[in-house]
Amino acid sequence: MNRKTALFALYGLSLFLLSACGAAVAIEEPTYTATRQDGAFEIRTYGPKIVAETWITGSLSSASSAGFRKVAGYIFGRNRTQVGATTKIDMTAPVTVAKSEKIDMTAPVTTHPIDGGYRLQFVMPSRYTLATLPAPIDNNVHLREVPSATYAVVRFSGLCGESKVAERTAALRAWITKNGLTVLGEAELARYDPPWRLPFLRRNEILIPIRAL
Repeated sequence: MNRKTALFALYGLSLFLLSACGAAVAIEEPTYTATRQDGAFEIRTYGPKIVAETWITGSLSSASSAGFRKVAGYIFGRNRTQVGATTKIDMTAPVTVAKSEKIDMTAPVTTHPIDGGYRLQFVMPSRYTLATLPAPIDNNVHLREVPSATYAVVRFSGLCGESKVAERTAALRAWITKNGLTVLGEAELARYDPPWRLPFLRRNEILIPIRAL
């Protein structure tokens, strides 16, 4: 089993074991307030969150795999605490991927331009702050605080190939235009399930940041 397969298997096993525990243990998701619902479409306002993220060039599929390996490596122990130890960070959902042309970074890097690449993020458990999270060992993984924001969202199941993602993104943009909303950024693909889950049971979303109502 190569490293890529092992990490995806570990991710799937982690979610399976947690879900098997029922209500006693659950995968944490970012909290939000839904202000409008229209079938599969929704408007949500999320509170601030901290993410571990990386940037990868290539196709959606290859960038997702490579980015996942890097950030999964961070939460599974490729990190260093203030006392020099390593620690495991609980998995959360979703894992998000977004097309990115230019990204403002936190110190020590000022900007990180990616031409035609993708940004992959894991949301950190809410009990952490930037001060209490361990530092990534991989220099390509960065921690960042994301401020509160409002998003238009569309839910869908199945696989997340580029054509399916483009189709759902176009549908969400059309819904945004129909409702007179103002787009503030690029679309994000959010995936909530491990690779072993049957496609028709999977929960996926496209999120586009919009001006708050």
